[in-house]
Amino acid sequence: MKRLKVMPIFGTRPDAVKMAPLVKELQNCSYIDTVVCTTAQHRQMLDQVLDVFSITPEHDLDIMLDRQTLEQITSRALDRLSNVFGSEKPDIVLVHGDTSTCFVASLAAFYKKIAVGHVEAGLRTFDKFSPYPEEMNRKLTGALADLHFAPTAANRTNLLNEGIKPDNIYVTGNTVIDAMHTTVKKDYIFQNEALKSIDIKGKRIITVTAHRRENLGEPLEQICMAINDIAESYDDVSIIYAVHLNPAVRETAFRILGNRPRVHLIDPLDVQDMHNLMNISCIVMTDSGGLQEEAPALGKPVLVLRRETERPEAVTAGTVKLAGVERGNIRHLTSQLLDDPTEYNKMAKAVNPYGDGKASERIVKALLYEYGISKEKPAEF
Repeated sequence: MKRLKVMPIFGTRPDAVKMAPLVKELQNCSYIDTVVCTTAQHRQMLDQVLDVFSITPEHDLDIMLDRQTLEQITSRALDRLSNVFGSEKPDIVLVHGDTSTCFVASLAAFYKKIAVGHVEAGLRTFDKFSPYPEEMNRKLTGALADLHFAPTAANRTNLLNEGIKPDNIYVTGNTVIDAMHTTVKKDYIFQNEALKSIDIKGKRIITVTAHRRENLGEPLEQICMAINDIAESYDDVSIIYAVHLNPAVRETAFRILGNRPRVHLIDPLDVQDMHNLMNISCIVMTDSGGLQEEAPALGKPVLVLRRETERPEAVTAGTVKLAGVERGNIRHLTSQLLDDPTEYNKMAKAVNPYGDGKASERIVKALLYEYGISKEKPAEF
């Protein structure tokens, strides 16, 4: 029997985290030849994930440039992926989420008439400029993909409304929950030296990330001022902000929050440190997409530092609240969680709608079914 040649492709830290358990599941399948490709759209943060999960890509395109533009990412990735596809000739490429790598890999595969499987398909805000450029990356990938691995039933509905055939959609849960089954550990010892030096004994920890393009400038300033307000109001709270390497983010964060009591600005964390930091936190504040799925799996309320989310299931389930980017509203919602145990428990004990840790297994079973290797169609999440 001819083995199925599958090429997972990713380029940033977040999509590497979510693709890592799927790569492992593919590599463990005797019917599949797995050829891993990374564009390295992000370099340092991506390498951390590869190390944690012991993944060595067969192809590392190393496209990252200092202060790179979207145009540079797109053109460099398209050109180099075309060469890889020409030499490897995979049966199907698997892309993830909403990154520029995701969209460009789908386009490059289309040009070579190679099938595309979209992992984490069907998320929508219905605003093409928010998140930017991710919303359009995800929609364009959906238009190019042959198979759609949707985390939730709501994501499937979005795809059906766009004319995707029902037989091409599989509801799988989110692979990030699979990843967390291996990264979160009891009595974990942090690897990051700055994180290890923070005295967290007896403190309520708030973990923060904020870096999205649409939040640069005034919105990020409002977020940082709200963080300062919270730190000044609560002596027992310690705020740990993992600051993105983007110079525009770092300038704002360090200007407003540098040397503030109870606020700790540290460099981005590897996936194990971040997951385990969230595990000991009481609240997560973020404009990231992935953390909206990860933190609820740990029973941590999430305040989303955006005006909208492509993950409305979490809002409906009660694990997430939209805090927006206005100083007063962020401060109010955070204080509500810190001051009111009933409000806190409502969010902390809500059921996470994003998965059971078997998404990667379902995706591999779907591939075997689609290519006639197995007659067993995977049960949906």
